[in-house]
Amino acid sequence: MRYELPGAWSSRTGRPLTFVRSLVTSAVMQDTIQSRDSQGRVADAPSGHWVYRALPRRQWPYAQLARWDRPIGWWLLLWPCWWSAAMAGVAGADLPGLAFAPWPHPWHLFLFLIGAVAMRGAGCTYNDLVDQKIDEQVARTRSRPLPSGQVTRRQAWLFLIGQALVGFLVLIQFNLFAIGFGILSLAVVAIYPFMKRITDWPQLTLGLAFSWGAWMGWAAIYGEVGWAPALLYAGSILWTIGYDTIYAHQDKEDDALVGVRSTARLFGENTRGWLVALYSGCLVLFAAAYAVAGMPPLAYAGLIAAALHMGNQIRVLDIDDADQCLALFKSNTVVGWLVFAGLLAGALTA
Repeated sequence: MRYELPGAWSSRTGRPLTFVRSLVTSAVMQDTIQSRDSQGRVADAPSGHWVYRALPRRQWPYAQLARWDRPIGWWLLLWPCWWSAAMAGVAGADLPGLAFAPWPHPWHLFLFLIGAVAMRGAGCTYNDLVDQKIDEQVARTRSRPLPSGQVTRRQAWLFLIGQALVGFLVLIQFNLFAIGFGILSLAVVAIYPFMKRITDWPQLTLGLAFSWGAWMGWAAIYGEVGWAPALLYAGSILWTIGYDTIYAHQDKEDDALVGVRSTARLFGENTRGWLVALYSGCLVLFAAAYAVAGMPPLAYAGLIAAALHMGNQIRVLDIDDADQCLALFKSNTVVGWLVFAGLLAGALTA
């Protein structure tokens, strides 16, 4: 981090350095203090992550803004896309001329992967811009790039636009209906960061945004939507509320101090009961989506395996153990793999 030292020697002033030794000493001490808190990392980022080894140090704040060091976010955004694409492929097994059916279209899977990374990064950057004042007051987030001053708001906005352009380039590879439907999701994304200020259910809005891929995989194949992706979307919303409630228990004390609302604070000691209802509803809606889409029986095996995993999350959950809450939240990518594997298994018998 650079500091402009008033009166210090520079190519512009030509003033002797001897006149400002005390200022230099002060600046070095200040730099040392700040480096412990905000030099190239955030409080809740994994240390030594390969992203930081691969990128020049000056680019670390941007990796942090996009959360490239925490892939769980884009995995959770990606899963509804891949589930929908896989379900659409199996559902179209008997349709003539449908490419790759009963398997999901591999090009679509790749596009959804790139889009999920780009748009999750853009969403996180936007969220940090909106929440900068709050992040300054929360122990886990106050050393993020914006509150710690590692990037300016203008730099963050430019980075956001760049990521959004990547997402747009991905989106326009699909049919016109899917493009239009994808653009609709931006309205939900835009309001999400403000929900924690006005409702105890910001996780619902997150679910509306993070589950949008449940529409997209189907729309990319058929150029329309129907009951099967609608049910998958509804189930994904309940899943998102569940896992993000677990995540939000990490910050509930700080959230209470700064006035941030969440389902973790709303549910409190009743969180287990709520998770039973949310996860059960999610699985019922997924099963209904499969029934409408005509999924083979083997596809339901993935739902059974996912149900066992969700049940174990609820069984071991300690809402006062922040480290465990984070680990259980991250384990939901296993749910994604189990559901997706079940759909691929169903394709074998379609």
